Amino acid sequence: MWNSFPTDVNNGISSEVINISGGNDDQINAYVARPSAGAGPYPGIVTVHHMPGWDEFYREFSDRLARHGHVVICPNLYSRYGQGLPDDIAAKVRSEGGVADDSVVADLAAGREWLLAQPDCTGKVGIIGTCSGGRHALLTASRVQGFNAVADLWGGGVIQSKDELSPARPVAPIDYTADLHAPLLGIFGNDDKYPAPELVDQHEAELKRLGKDYEFHRYDGASHGFFYYQYPAYRPEAAMDGWEKVFAFFANRLA
Repeated sequence: MWNSFPTDVNNGISSEVINISGGNDDQINAYVARPSAGAGPYPGIVTVHHMPGWDEFYREFSDRLARHGHVVICPNLYSRYGQGLPDDIAAKVRSEGGVADDSVVADLAAGREWLLAQPDCTGKVGIIGTCSGGRHALLTASRVQGFNAVADLWGGGVIQSKDELSPARPVAPIDYTADLHAPLLGIFGNDDKYPAPELVDQHEAELKRLGKDYEFHRYDGASHGFFYYQYPAYRPEAAMDGWEKVFAFFANRLA
């Protein structure tokens, strides 16, 4: 899938920032990227930004999925905390204890509804996130029925002890596993500490116990955030193989 575009294909994309009605009908902004040429319609994908915020990386992350034939929306889950530089807004969110799970789920469900209303969307919608966004993607696909595929990339906090729960995060995502009906892709680094490999094992055991449709891929020598080319954790070979897994998963599950 990667680097497979014929040289005579027009695979341009168009992108913009829009406002949508999020949870509680609050107006939030979202980044949208879509193919600008080609037959269409295309499957939809909701991208879920990570804890560093609604940043440039996630715009590029969304662009890559759009260039591979998807209509993509990335809601700004931190909209209610104000606007400014991503690092500043993310710091404000962390200082206030993080965004509540209920708010996240409502905003991502609104992203799915926006995609379903688009004439260039097939009606099949996936969801993907990294880090906290991986946790949020899994949580949302478990609590909101109708997603056709979900990808969790090294989402920490899927398994939580009782003392890790809070009013903002009252239920661990693993406790919703019985309600997960979308096929799941998981991508993890074996050097990660959050989630550590033993926590990934526990998650996989629960998926197996409940007969869920999933595939996990794990990478030696890779830690948390190994797709992030802006950080020292970047592992190019593992990252590009992981991207291949993402493209193949959505191609199969959103067809």
